Amino acid sequence: MTVFVSDHFGPRLSRSDHYDVTAQGRNQNPENDPCIAEEIVMNEDDQERRTVSPQGYVLGAGEGEHLIHFRDHGQIVIKSGSATRFDNLALGTQQVMVGAGVPIHRHLKRNEAFYVLEGSGVFILNDVRHSFEKGGTIFIPKNSWHGFVNPDQQLLLLWIMSPAGLDGFFRETCSSPGQPPKQVTGEQIKEIALKYGTEFR
Repeated sequence: MTVFVSDHFGPRLSRSDHYDVTAQGRNQNPENDPCIAEEIVMNEDDQERRTVSPQGYVLGAGEGEHLIHFRDHGQIVIKSGSATRFDNLALGTQQVMVGAGVPIHRHLKRNEAFYVLEGSGVFILNDVRHSFEKGGTIFIPKNSWHGFVNPDQQLLLLWIMSPAGLDGFFRETCSSPGQPPKQVTGEQIKEIALKYGTEFR
């Protein structure tokens, strides 16, 4: 027997752990949530459950899960990741405020890429400095130390992570728009990062 918990835009979703996919950062009715698609297959005794692949979806320019970064208060928008049932890929954007940069870190089991939507600065990859500007593309193999320096311009970065995991780190450390910042120490940030396979220097 097959029981559909939800379809692409279906009205039968009953989950309570849905995530925000609105441009305004408000929780939206899960019945209208295009990011959540789950099918649960059960045997006749209802003993066996498995989740199958999600269906695709289309988001508008301002849609996604909106968060505010804990460090520089830049905007983060998660477009795809573990919360949308795409465990092998996470994708989103990150705004990096002028002078904030991104501290040197590495992802132990995940490959990452960036496309520079706005701004310019210096990208550091394994202690080698590379200038970049709008339209640039950056590829980072797993276990590579990397970070950003942007003394003069605000950055808007499209990030892609495979497999997913960066989205979970953002979700646990950042706050929703309109909510007070989460009170986390530097050591707590490092502990949370390690949980998602990320290590800061």
